[in-house]
Amino acid sequence: MAARTDTELVFGGTAARFHGPGEELLGRTAESDEIDDRLRDPAGPRLILVRGERGIGRTVFAHATAERLRAGGIPVLPVACVPGDGERPQLLALRLVMALEEHRSASTKRTPTRQPAVEALSAMKHDDRPAMAEALAAALARPTPAVVLVDDAQHADAESLALLDEVDFDSVPPGIRLLLTSAQHTAPARPSASPEPGPGQAMDRLTNNQAAHTIALPRLTLDDATAMVAQRLRSAPDADLMRRLHELSRGIPGALDALLVEWTAQDAIRTADGHAFLGTGAAVPLLPDHDRYVTALRVLEEPCGTVATALSILWPLGRPAEALVASSTGLPAESVSDGIRTLVAEGILDELPGQNAASTSRTSRGWTFRVPLLAHTVRERLGPVKRSHLSAAAVEALWADRTPQDPSASPPPLLEEADAETYLPDRIADAGFLVDRDRAVTELTAAARALYPDLERRGMLRWHLGAVRLIEEQYDRDLAILRSGQAAFGCGDYRTARTAAEWLVCGPAEGLDPQAVHEAATLLVASAAAGQDWHALSRMGTALWWEGLPLSAMATLSGRVQALWQLEKWQEALALMLQTERVWQATPGSRALLELFRRVAEYVLGRPERFTHAFAQPEEPDLPPHKAFAFNIAIFDVLLGIGDLRAAANLLSTRKMNLELLPQHNRFLWHHLNGQWDEALALARRLLVDGGVLNVVPGHHLLPARTAAILLAQGRTTSADRLISSVRGPVNGPLEHILDHAEAEVLRTLGELGRAEEVLQRGLRAADERGSFYGTDELLASLAEVHAEAGHPDRATACLDRLDRTAEQMNSGRTRLLHLLTSGKILGPDSPEARKHLHEAVDLARSRSQPFETAVTLLTAVRANAGPATLLHEAYERFGGMGATLWRFHTRTAMREAGLTVPGRRQATAENEHLLATLLAEGLTNRQIAGVLRLSEDAVANRLSRLFARTGMRSRTEVVTAVLTGTQLTTDHH
Repeated sequence: MAARTDTELVFGGTAARFHGPGEELLGRTAESDEIDDRLRDPAGPRLILVRGERGIGRTVFAHATAERLRAGGIPVLPVACVPGDGERPQLLALRLVMALEEHRSASTKRTPTRQPAVEALSAMKHDDRPAMAEALAAALARPTPAVVLVDDAQHADAESLALLDEVDFDSVPPGIRLLLTSAQHTAPARPSASPEPGPGQAMDRLTNNQAAHTIALPRLTLDDATAMVAQRLRSAPDADLMRRLHELSRGIPGALDALLVEWTAQDAIRTADGHAFLGTGAAVPLLPDHDRYVTALRVLEEPCGTVATALSILWPLGRPAEALVASSTGLPAESVSDGIRTLVAEGILDELPGQNAASTSRTSRGWTFRVPLLAHTVRERLGPVKRSHLSAAAVEALWADRTPQDPSASPPPLLEEADAETYLPDRIADAGFLVDRDRAVTELTAAARALYPDLERRGMLRWHLGAVRLIEEQYDRDLAILRSGQAAFGCGDYRTARTAAEWLVCGPAEGLDPQAVHEAATLLVASAAAGQDWHALSRMGTALWWEGLPLSAMATLSGRVQALWQLEKWQEALALMLQTERVWQATPGSRALLELFRRVAEYVLGRPERFTHAFAQPEEPDLPPHKAFAFNIAIFDVLLGIGDLRAAANLLSTRKMNLELLPQHNRFLWHHLNGQWDEALALARRLLVDGGVLNVVPGHHLLPARTAAILLAQGRTTSADRLISSVRGPVNGPLEHILDHAEAEVLRTLGELGRAEEVLQRGLRAADERGSFYGTDELLASLAEVHAEAGHPDRATACLDRLDRTAEQMNSGRTRLLHLLTSGKILGPDSPEARKHLHEAVDLARSRSQPFETAVTLLTAVRANAGPATLLHEAYERFGGMGATLWRFHTRTAMREAGLTVPGRRQATAENEHLLATLLAEGLTNRQIAGVLRLSEDAVANRLSRLFARTGMRSRTEVVTAVLTGTQLTTDHH
């Protein structure tokens, strides 16, 4: 049963779906409490206004209020206003009278002495204002309790609003309330001397009525917006996703929803393990033509559209933008000013107050779009000619006070609300040939380098490509193409990186630096590997593929070695390096990296001496910073892969490497070994969504394999199995024996020993075919235990002997620990040798300082009578600190068997229930659950019955839903 349809943890993630608003009104608790108190108070205001800007959720808020009133037995009479109503005087007043009279007629059977509805119809027909005022007052005076909800009153006619303002609400019975919603984009206007105010002024006057109470709906805070997005996506949004959403929407619910709808339609938002992420490189979408914000701008008369279009490019310049709009569009200055005022009044633009905003003089710093997503939409829909023209105007204005390549030049004089780091290079890239070409190339290149690696793709790659288009000289252009390819690789755009590398490798400019061509060849192989094009890498590993290319012998050799290395064809790679050692040893720029390749290859093939000696040596002195960083990262990866946490920590310290600046997969492995599983899973989800789950050193599949191990330790067997299956590749790709070990552990947990043995044997055969020792220690240890559990002691002993030889050969602390633990389990609790090995294992595990490894060792030692039962307390706490709920369950069983008291009875009960519910949510049958928990099927059935009784749930489906939504299983009274 696939229970996790919306939260599966698989390679690439799952496309998020937009579910629309839920029943709960989020971010409006205070306002909901306030309006409920006012409406239910007999002495409360007779007139309540709900106001706020476009998209703030006035209608949703009012309807939610109405539903609560109806649930409390209070009638609600809906009256909706629509565009065009303002052209029909007294229309709203007539609708109010008719709604009240219809409700009164339905509530009483008495024949009325007068008929306000008839009077109102006559008054409207004859444009008799006094008669309409009298009919409205009469309808409001009828003592028939009800709340009249007038939605979108900004569309109502001004005369009706003025009539409401004149009503003597003191004479209105307590049971009658008016609830009006109305858009308010700016502060209330000053009172007008005009005898015929418009709807906006009439609504402002109504707001100041003594009988009125106004509730202004604010924008959502980041926390409230996060809750809203979680509701819409049925997943917890990532912090980076929420930051982008909040920046583009400014916390306006309508804009948030519009952005979510467009991104989910593009599959730009991916979910993994119940968490939602924005895919790497996801472009900001454009609002469709029917969107409320686009429509609001489109219905405005010119010159508003032209002014808004120009300001979408020029607004960051502040006050000078007004004059630039005029000069760029040909509009008179007065028309531009009028257009800006209208755009502010209609809620398209916000006027930014200046330093003297509190004084009587009107000042402003400039204007910005109220909804940044609308500004983006308007700007991106510009034609290329107009976009270039407006951008060139901005560039020339910013360059006017700055000299080229002046390091002391101050930042461009932009509004603080603008992104000063990206605005000018964006405009230069758009301006293209309309500005000084040489200066444009210089500034684009400098800005791109400053933004590296630009993982959020704010503009680095675009600026590099913009520079490429402006360069005419082929030599300089090829160097710019190389920079653009390297930039693309750094921000995860592997297709663009590969295209750039292929261009240079196939036809470099005459006289191009051989080192640049070498780097292009390296980039080509790395891009193919990152894109998991194993077929292409197989061809790149042959001499035939490189024949005929205008490359140096060193570039060809380096490309072949890296291709073989990525494919984990270690024997072929090492043989090639030995045959060509004279070539690469004579090339200083490549010698260090290829020397590292050789050391790693030798380590994988069972010769660890050269690698072990290398990471203990000082850093290579002649390497440029970026190569030194890559060199250290590769060593760090291998150390984490073989589980040598102490050596990895020492490398961080001696090489002065900041952990937070390391690639995500490095940090994942670090957190995993340190027992910081929450942090590790957060990184794993992000990498799974981005597709970056493969390491670039031995053990390509370490990240999914270790992630699966965490999930398995939490009882999430199906999720672990699904993850492993999702990252398997073709047979000509890298070795998958690390995945085989992870899969076998899932099968062992489910009690499927026969299948586990087949998978482990398959992994060993694949490793043996390539001569790899890397990762075989885990396979041998698990296979020995499987044989022992299946009743084949001779086979178990043979595996144990091979594991012993591997430990001696590799001189690895992890391999040694695995041998000690496995021998202790296989030899049995009555064996003195087993107890000796387990005593040594406990000491070795403590020295390695890895919480999970240590906890497993302690539990194993106690079960084999090789340590005091009190060690279980330490193991229990360690498992709890990591969230290893399945191992913590088994430790509780061992504690009870040893006669120890399990601490925290209520907590233990809650953990048992949560684990049981998790196993249900993973789709396991009672029999499978019994195997996982090592209980009888009857015991599992009894536990399920108690779970249902305690929580009040009546089916497995309810329990699964509770787990997937994060709902507490235990009811309040328990």
